[in-house]
Amino acid sequence: MRLANFSVLLLAALLAGCSSSDSGTAPPQGPDSYRVKFETTKGDFYIDVVRSWSPIGADRFHQLVKMGYYDTARFFRIVPGFVVQFGIKGDPALDSKWMEANIPDDPPAMPNTPATVTFAKRGEPNTRSTQIFINLGDNRRLDSQGFTPFGRVTEGMGIVTQLHSGYGESPDQMRIRTEGNAYLQRDFPNLDYIKKATVVD
Repeated sequence: MRLANFSVLLLAALLAGCSSSDSGTAPPQGPDSYRVKFETTKGDFYIDVVRSWSPIGADRFHQLVKMGYYDTARFFRIVPGFVVQFGIKGDPALDSKWMEANIPDDPPAMPNTPATVTFAKRGEPNTRSTQIFINLGDNRRLDSQGFTPFGRVTEGMGIVTQLHSGYGESPDQMRIRTEGNAYLQRDFPNLDYIKKATVVD
């Protein structure tokens, strides 16, 4: 329980891939629903996205997947029973651009229950950018903090729970931003990563 409470505070306080500025920029509108296949070093899993749950979040996720943003990204933060987090590209030039590309919050529509997928953000409003977390436990306590699920892992949740969690929260997010995947490969070589993410029929 103590670890879970500590992790909640970290999720609110740590940089989750966004800057503190509010760009207020909405991404291009995506489909009402779509499926994304994640091919990872542990196997494949699928996320089904429902735009009505979080319209702006679903649109941004669609935009990022279509441009290949998540390809080669590491699952750099895993807290068993809490979350699996990813969404820093590991390319400093690209990450510096997207770090400022915040989107407005969506009103809460679905709770943060196990297997739901949500944009991470800082402790202030309108700071979602590229980072995503998959809920490993019942995290409904996050609902009131503006963490709004936009989809759910519908196939392969067993793969998600097998991702390497031995490093916990040790990888430094700012070093990932500035040094890229070279830092993670050197200091955290066992991290699993996304080989390819694609929108599928």
